[in-house]
Amino acid sequence: MFLLSSRARLLMPVILSLLVQLPANLFWLAQYRSVAAWISVGLAVLGPLALLLIRRHPGPVVAFVSLAACLDFVLSERMQGGQFLALAFAIILSIARGARIWAWISVGVGWVGTITVGLLTGTDWHPARIAVTTLGILITFGIGEGLRSRREHIVEFRREQLQRQQTEVQAERVRIARELHDVLAHSLSQINVQAGVGLHLMEKQPAKAAEALASIKETSKTALDEVRSVLGLLRAEAGQDPSAPLVPEPDLSRLAGLVASVSSQGVDVTLDSNVTEAPKAAQLAIYRIVQESLTNVVRHAQASSVHVRVAADDHDYVVTVGDDGRGMSESPVSGRGLLGMRERAELLGGSLDVGTAPGGGTLITARIPHTERNPRGTT
Repeated sequence: MFLLSSRARLLMPVILSLLVQLPANLFWLAQYRSVAAWISVGLAVLGPLALLLIRRHPGPVVAFVSLAACLDFVLSERMQGGQFLALAFAIILSIARGARIWAWISVGVGWVGTITVGLLTGTDWHPARIAVTTLGILITFGIGEGLRSRREHIVEFRREQLQRQQTEVQAERVRIARELHDVLAHSLSQINVQAGVGLHLMEKQPAKAAEALASIKETSKTALDEVRSVLGLLRAEAGQDPSAPLVPEPDLSRLAGLVASVSSQGVDVTLDSNVTEAPKAAQLAIYRIVQESLTNVVRHAQASSVHVRVAADDHDYVVTVGDDGRGMSESPVSGRGLLGMRERAELLGGSLDVGTAPGGGTLITARIPHTERNPRGTT
């Protein structure tokens, strides 16, 4: 179907041009039977046939058809030959295909040259014929430029649409990566520490080792539930499995359990929170920021105590996580965990700062606005 329609679009200008041009020239050939009449018939055939090549060679084709039309105009002075429709098609198609300079120069030079030749040879052309032909050429160029502009707008629209789709896909990939990183990094860090404790105490303190194994089981179950939640959400969004089970996203009510899971690993974690209600997006961001901060403490800080505070002022929810560990050993902007926390805050119009705690450790401060606003640096 596509190939037939494409072929039809190619042949239609050729057929229409032949149907308009050829009968009139054959009529005048029957009347005059002169060399000029025979040449006009040949031009009436060659001009439309040249349109078959306009897709690959729009510039040379419009130049050839323009020359043929000008010759026909000169030769048909006595016979008052028919309109050279092939030239109109050549102008429009060549401009639409990007050969604007070819079209303007070849047609302009050809028409000015034709008028000049007519004046030098004293050809008796009626002024109305000159005016009508000039007006027809200008109208044809206007149609061609309009189609070219429309085509460019369509191409630009499709490019912008594709770019938006790619941006949305990339943003979704970043979101998924951030969710999985937060879930897996925290859970696997806990499992690693608890497994080490279990191995160390297996022979000397079997009861403690059993507690570590039970904690590993609970931590892995929680991690699996959250991973299933992310994957189930993806399946539901893609329409593959709308009934996929979804686990509720973490919220402020789960902060106490998060703190307890880290405390079980030998780090003294205190939670001070007076925020119980917040938008779901803000609650998820607060939970993930606290989770990633505590994960970093367990993995890197070598801290003995951590203080987590969640409060609200007039405009923002303020989250602070400070420890008494060794502090930041590298740039605060490095690391996927810190980058993910900062992205979570900024996506909701907030901010995240990394500094030094009073005891010399690391202090994470995040601000999440009560109502979502544009992230910094966007409009």
